[in-house]
Amino acid sequence: MDWSLSRPTPFRVNNRVANFSPNIPQFAVFGQDGGAHDSHPAFGHLVLLVFEAVMEVVCVSLPGYVIARLGHFDAEKQKFLANLNVMLFTPCLIFTKLASQLNADKLVELGVIPIIFIVQTFVSYMVSIGVAKAFRLKKRPANFVTAMGVFGNSNSLPISLVISLSQTLKGLHWDRIPGDNDDEVGARGILYLMIFQQLGQLVRWSWGYHVLLAPKDKYEEYQTERLEEGNYTDEAPARATDVLIPGLDGTQTDGTLSEGNQSEGSRRGSQSSDGSDVYEPAGRTPVAGTSNASPVDSDEDDASPRKRKFKPNTALIMPPPQSEADMMSFPRMRDVDEPETPGGIRGYFVRSKVAVQNRMSSLQHGVAQSSRRTFTRLPKPFQTLLTGLWNVWVRFYHFLWDFMNPPLWAMLIAVVVASVPDLQRLFFEEGSFVKNSVTSAVSSSAGVAVPLILVVLGANLARNTQRQDTKDSEEEEIGTRLLVASLISRMLLPTLIMAPILALIAKYVPVSILDDPIFVIVCFLLTGAPSALQLAQICQINEVYEGVMGKILFQSYVVWILPSTLMLVMLALETVEWAK
Repeated sequence: MDWSLSRPTPFRVNNRVANFSPNIPQFAVFGQDGGAHDSHPAFGHLVLLVFEAVMEVVCVSLPGYVIARLGHFDAEKQKFLANLNVMLFTPCLIFTKLASQLNADKLVELGVIPIIFIVQTFVSYMVSIGVAKAFRLKKRPANFVTAMGVFGNSNSLPISLVISLSQTLKGLHWDRIPGDNDDEVGARGILYLMIFQQLGQLVRWSWGYHVLLAPKDKYEEYQTERLEEGNYTDEAPARATDVLIPGLDGTQTDGTLSEGNQSEGSRRGSQSSDGSDVYEPAGRTPVAGTSNASPVDSDEDDASPRKRKFKPNTALIMPPPQSEADMMSFPRMRDVDEPETPGGIRGYFVRSKVAVQNRMSSLQHGVAQSSRRTFTRLPKPFQTLLTGLWNVWVRFYHFLWDFMNPPLWAMLIAVVVASVPDLQRLFFEEGSFVKNSVTSAVSSSAGVAVPLILVVLGANLARNTQRQDTKDSEEEEIGTRLLVASLISRMLLPTLIMAPILALIAKYVPVSILDDPIFVIVCFLLTGAPSALQLAQICQINEVYEGVMGKILFQSYVVWILPSTLMLVMLALETVEWAK
């Protein structure tokens, strides 16, 4: 059978014009016109196009899977590449796609995306609760199913599918944009996905990390079990700790450090051992030249309440004098972390740098003192007002830096550039210096983002990268139920509920981007997208059903991805056709 694309010939069915190609088989789907609509090809050809898009994702992800199975791509390397992608390549992708496509009018229209996100999250939440009750799951596994159902993938797989579909599917061009092309369609799809992604990130790392996928010891029903295990493995409580205190004459004399004089870190370390004989140092090291060493400040005292030998800080001990002249001279002691000043030109620059730093420090100290004196001279009401405003600013500042990440900063910069026409022309006007240098470099880095995401995705699917040193009896008992419940809550029921809701929104809500075919496809892809890959990272951090998480990723991204994507794309295209 010839699957080549040919020029479609219009014919009339039920008083409407449809596209028909004699080389493409017609299937009776969603209507009496054989499944061939103005907005998409026939069902058989659509299956081929979706299969091509999915196979492109598989082919890029497969090398990461193979390398991880061979043992050359462990979890630490995966985490490093994922963080590198988030810190560098994904922000470049966001900037190039958003800054070139956005304008002031589009920013207003994008306000419908948070509304759709809230509706999708609420539907997925209610579905997951119902499924957890149907499977008779307790609170902890029910929260796990809720996390799998609510947090879908809006980054790696949907981005790749949108880019592939924009290049393969015809009929995705928006009639409101003159001269729309495949590249513009893909850029708008990435824009929509990035907004959904950042909204999901906010909820995922707050509610998901601290509540739904919290560690096991956060649940009351498991605390009794942990305490019973601790009764058989914990060592004796801390007693008076024998240490050796250095004497004034250079010798060491025995001394006893009572329990009341122990540091808080020592008591904390002895109480939270959880029956483990493995000691991990607290990492607190006394700084030479700042204070005299003492048993309370010693790292070894933080480590264990047992008897430790005191090691004096040798950096503070001067070598014995060799002559009478040496005994009469007392040169300045250099701190351990103070670098030696080299000679020549390099030393000049080092001394200049130190002088500038000292001058800036003195200036800051003087400004702080002047501000403090000015503040104390103000009336009490003004002091109270300024103190309140300062506290609000400090809280907002810390919240901003905790919430913002490189993709969000890139999105903010892109919005600023897109909102100022002169800046947008500066960065994206053909033939300009900035376009040929800065924008071209950023675009080159942006091209790495999607392939790197998919390579890491393939590595995450490799079974040998999962931790195998711990076995959870509860996970072995209910693992199959968790797997089935998670797949139903994420990839089946939300699609069945959200499909008519999205169709009604696209039909009757007067927002222009709802007429954009790629926006409708993005919304449908997110309703049935697999669980987010970051959930695997959270599960590893909090030790939450890691084995089940690996099976969910394999089932979602390997077994069910083709039929799920085909169904979602067909529903989206039929919605676009019906909404017209």
